[in-house]
Amino acid sequence: MSRFGGRLQPVKMRARNFRIRSVLIFLVILAVTSAVCAARVHRTPTSQSLVPAALSSSSESNPGPELPCGKDPIPPFPALDDSPVIRSWNEAEFGRDWIPPICTGWTTLGFTSLVTTAARFRYTNEATIMLQHIGAISSLAGIRYWSTTHKRWQVLISEACALNEAAPGSRRGDFTPDEMKEGKTLYFEQVDNLSGKGLYQMHIVKASPDQIIFEVENVSIIRRMFIPIFHAGEMQSIYFLERESDGVWRYYSMVRTGKNANHLITKNESSLINRTVALYRYLVGIPSDQEPPAAR
Repeated sequence: MSRFGGRLQPVKMRARNFRIRSVLIFLVILAVTSAVCAARVHRTPTSQSLVPAALSSSSESNPGPELPCGKDPIPPFPALDDSPVIRSWNEAEFGRDWIPPICTGWTTLGFTSLVTTAARFRYTNEATIMLQHIGAISSLAGIRYWSTTHKRWQVLISEACALNEAAPGSRRGDFTPDEMKEGKTLYFEQVDNLSGKGLYQMHIVKASPDQIIFEVENVSIIRRMFIPIFHAGEMQSIYFLERESDGVWRYYSMVRTGKNANHLITKNESSLINRTVALYRYLVGIPSDQEPPAAR
């Protein structure tokens, strides 16, 4: 024991000194880190970072879209014969829990994509003729839009038919104006060039000589290559058509995909705008592939 004792003692002392120095170094680092963090907190303006994005006031700087439900719409209607005002809204502007305008009747919060269209257009026929056009589901087949991916006009809807009920085997003829009464829910099927085949419902909110309001949403799961991209109710749109004066009508639409929708379809903003404009052109009687497209 005496042979090795002289060597073990210095080793033990060095180990103890190393542990002491390590503890001291750790305490110094901890003190410096705390001081830096405190300085950063002190320099952070109170107007930033402590208010969640979803709770920040957007009513003054960015009020968001507003439907023409007794209010001036946002975006506003353009002048007659001007191009429609199309706006794609960013989720980052409102947070994931954006609250839809009350008059949509939509109960789920948030969105993945949100596009609004405001326009004025010339129309001299009666509202019943417009209702007949809206109810002509089979005429949706062949609508074209500008594909920003392929840089050419493409067919948006390849097939479409009215249904007696929310079942694929219940095909029937197009809906008549007499069937499109206020409060009525009608069903149809269509094949979209991206989202494929799906079942949809059209709810007639208003049908009067001076105003037509209707909503559309999917009632089936929409799949692409067997992958669900939209669950039921995740593709919603609402359309307002209102007589302004003899021969002049106003148009406003809001198209939304839910916040849980698959980004495979919703990530291309320009394509979504062009697809929305194609439906606007169809509804107001403009060739859907008329140059120029809304977005290149």
